[in-house]
Amino acid sequence: MIYKSYIIEQSIKDLHNRISLFYGENLGLKSDFKKLIRSHYKTAEIISFNQEEILQNNNIFFNEINNISLFQKEKIFFIENTNDKALEIIFEIEEVDTDCQVFLFSEILDKKSKLRNYFEKSDKLATIPCYNDNEITIKKIIQNKLAGFIGLTPNNLNYITENSGLDRVKLNNELNKIIALFDDKKIDDEKLKKLLDPETNSNFNILKDFALMGEKVKTNKLLGTTVIEAEKNIYYLNLINNNVNRLLQVSNRDTTTSLESAINALKPPIFWKDKTNFSIQANKWGIDKIKKLQKKTYDTEIQLKSNSLINKNIIIKKLIVDICEMANA
Repeated sequence: MIYKSYIIEQSIKDLHNRISLFYGENLGLKSDFKKLIRSHYKTAEIISFNQEEILQNNNIFFNEINNISLFQKEKIFFIENTNDKALEIIFEIEEVDTDCQVFLFSEILDKKSKLRNYFEKSDKLATIPCYNDNEITIKKIIQNKLAGFIGLTPNNLNYITENSGLDRVKLNNELNKIIALFDDKKIDDEKLKKLLDPETNSNFNILKDFALMGEKVKTNKLLGTTVIEAEKNIYYLNLINNNVNRLLQVSNRDTTTSLESAINALKPPIFWKDKTNFSIQANKWGIDKIKKLQKKTYDTEIQLKSNSLINKNIIIKKLIVDICEMANA
């Protein structure tokens, strides 16, 4: 059974099928669906598996599905990176007498895909194609996320849309920056353009990357040339935290999984030109160091938000220096 993505996006609670398949090239939309599912099933335990994990040894997966008592929380299952090989898993799940819901997430599945065809023809299964957004859907997302904001003029709406490149992942990052900066819900044209300026943002990303790589000389040089704007301090922290969270994902990989495979499996993917730097960072940061850094960025955020009189530029620069030192510890 095929569902329109925009209908399910408006009301995820209407998706009652035991097994649902989300497929397509729109990584941002699939990520949003995961958030909606987590939000709707707040009390449930969300358990994630990769298709290959289940195919290699399905005992753990099916034990999780079968072992449910009246005293346990509801279980929701995510199965990532699925393709036609997942059909044998689906057949087994259908035989299990359980109320658990299972959500599969796939890349592009063409019309010849056995998995896609099986879901489309079934009355009991749900399939939700996640095609790329267009200008209309992007503008609707902006208007919904910034509802109640003063200054969302047609020009600003067009500027944010163009800046997103019709990429929902990038758009959500940009909207998070806007919401963090304009906490009074009043959008200023000039500040908006500075906030979304790709050159300024790129410069801080380079600074952040060299710090995480432990490159002291390059980090010190960039600290002197990179413009750090006080009003963007929370955005800078978000950039650092996003990078650190992805490093934690890689550090938590299975011992049988290579670093390269773990990096390639990240969603959204690391751009090819950034993989070398990210690999260097991953070799510098183990789980213990990452957790210490997460504590430091959390403390920095509390400090920035609780004291309006401090020099926020200095706080961010000190954090960058500390990160570089920690990378080499």
